[in-house]
Amino acid sequence: MNWLLLGLAGLVEIAFSQSIRPTENFTRPWPTLACFVLGAASIFLLSLAMRGLPVGTAYAVFTGIGAVGAIALGIAFQRDPVSAGRLAALALIIGGIVLARVTNPD
Repeated sequence: MNWLLLGLAGLVEIAFSQSIRPTENFTRPWPTLACFVLGAASIFLLSLAMRGLPVGTAYAVFTGIGAVGAIALGIAFQRDPVSAGRLAALALIIGGIVLARVTNPD
């Protein structure tokens, strides 16, 4: 259950990362509210997952999921650059997430 909560927290973190730009420097009220709600929800879910997972593992996996999702969506929808180095970095982050999961005793 803790890993499920952590995965959900990571997905909400991805949504949070994508909700920042539409706020236009926090000058648009509704997008700003959505951004704050998503940020708070991701941290809340992370805190629930940390009840049964080591803090370091949970936070590393959480930020890894967020980073991979933000980069992937940036490439797919924001025309962010694609390079062999960026793809290798994504592969390493994903590998780290998988390694953290399979080597965790919980």
